[in-house]
Parts: sequence; structure tokens; C-alpha cells
Amino acid sequence: MLNKDKKAKVIKKTAISDKDTGSSAVQIGILSERIKELSAHLKEHKKDNHSRRGLIKLVAKRRKHMKYLERTDAKTFAKLVKDFKLKG
Repeated sequence: MLNKDKKAKVIKKTAISDKDTGSSAVQIGILSERIKELSAHLKEHKKDNHSRRGLIKLVAKRRKHMKYLERTDAKTFAKLVKDFKLKG
């Protein structure tokens, strides 16, 4: 689970304006951080299937946001891919 400081840091890094907390770019950033933390948890706890299901749902949600962002704003999409090292 992301704490307030990490979440605020990600929002500041990806936000378009000062009060931007819900744009696709911000949501992709937050989901990426949550996925990273959950992946680390699952490396230690290999049989935690409930968390694995949650991870799969987060990855699917991030993929949907990325498809939308690529379709609507290619410039921001390219920046996010580079910043979070998402797509090869």
C-alpha cells in the first residue's frame, strides 16, 4: 500500500497542473508504484494467490489507462513510458 508521501511524490512527478490528481497520467503513475510494491511482496510470499489476483487486476487497469492515453495524448504517453520504463 502506498503511503501519503510516496503517493504525493508520484502525483507531483506526473501531474499536469498543481491540482491534478485524477488524470490518466497520474493514475498510471500511482498504479505503477502499487504494482512495483505488490510485485516485491509476491517475490517473498509466492503462494499468496489473493494478492496475485489483485496484482493482475492492477496491471489490467493500468493497461486500459495506457491505451486511452496513447490514443488521446501521445506526447504524455511517451513521457510516462520513458519515466516509468513501462513499454519496451
